[in-house]
Amino acid sequence: MHPPDLGRALCIITGASRGFGRTIAQELSHVVKPGSAFVLVARSGDDLRTLQAELTDSEAGRAGLRVQYVEADLGLPEGLERVTTAAKEVATDLIDHVLLVNNAGSLGDISGFTKSFTDMAEVNSYLSLNVSSFLCLTAQILQAFPQRPGLRRSVVNISSLCALKPFSSWVLYCSGKAARDMIFRVLAEEEPDLRVLNYAPGPLDTDMQLEARSKSGDMLLRKSCNEMFSKGQLLSCEESCGKLMKLLMENTYTSGAHIDFYDI
Repeated sequence: MHPPDLGRALCIITGASRGFGRTIAQELSHVVKPGSAFVLVARSGDDLRTLQAELTDSEAGRAGLRVQYVEADLGLPEGLERVTTAAKEVATDLIDHVLLVNNAGSLGDISGFTKSFTDMAEVNSYLSLNVSSFLCLTAQILQAFPQRPGLRRSVVNISSLCALKPFSSWVLYCSGKAARDMIFRVLAEEEPDLRVLNYAPGPLDTDMQLEARSKSGDMLLRKSCNEMFSKGQLLSCEESCGKLMKLLMENTYTSGAHIDFYDI
């Protein structure tokens, strides 16, 4: 009996150059069939090239995994278009699973409080990268790969507890994460044949967590983040990604659900 896999998949992963996105790409390479294709997206071309080389030289690469990267700013329309074009270029008629992992995102300015955000341009810039591009890229990929017999389509939003719970001085981040969750909940209602998942990976030991420990305007929150770090309570990307892989492989989650690392 063959071990379970995600099929001959086209995987589009944003924010793939570092941290959790990079780990997702690495772990997905172990659970897709030969003939699969990856489109890795980030703003850092050097890191993407390194990851591309690593995956191409891996067992999956030697078995036929094709890896393409797109160096792009997803806050700009041309960035989204380049990702969609690359996905269509590497896809073949043999692909039986299209998987989009929306991991790209930023904390934004967490040094101040809600009443400090009087500059619409700053807020719009944040929402463009973290919400607008998220919605538009998902829509573009779904249009590029419409439903057909034999094709499984899955979209994943890398969410956060911040989508559900307010954190003082994190108004941009919490608002963006809440909006992304709701977009996917609506999408799940509209597209019953689509598999839609909001996965909150837990407190990860990444550069974003370092930023939270050093820049949070709320001193109690900053103290809490530092205590989690000093007590070894942060999760490795590999540990959290393992649970995401479990969800995708079992494929029994309720479409549109918000599932946290600690729920599994």
